[in-house]
Amino acid sequence: MSSIVAGGHTRIRPFNTRETYPEQSLDNDLCQAVVAGNTVYVRGQIGQDLDTSDSVGIGDVEAQTEQAMANIDLLLTEAGARMEHLVKLTVYLVDPRYREVVYRTIGRWTKGVHPISTGLVVSALARPEWLVEVDAVAVIPSDAP
Repeated sequence: MSSIVAGGHTRIRPFNTRETYPEQSLDNDLCQAVVAGNTVYVRGQIGQDLDTSDSVGIGDVEAQTEQAMANIDLLLTEAGARMEHLVKLTVYLVDPRYREVVYRTIGRWTKGVHPISTGLVVSALARPEWLVEVDAVAVIPSDAP
């Protein structure tokens, strides 16, 4: 895991969009998660391996959701948080018919956590093979070990 501090906040897994989206003419410095005080903001996660940037589960919304949630779990861990610290999820779907399978998969990862959630149906995500994207906010309690 790599991280940097910029603006007083820890940036987890910094990257530049020219490597992530080589087919597009982009040059943005971003990161996968930001730790600001005791709050962790996780960038929208999709069916993509964080280490290789390979798309996984092409054509399979359940596999993509599973990968997105595994990424969120990993990024929270790297930021010093846990899934139980989740407070908000935002779920983007390209087809409302995916809602049930996506939320069932998310529900396995968030059992007993009870975060708030907003779901949106969008016309597309950044790549045509991506069917779902999930971003997250977690707050680490001040008394957390």
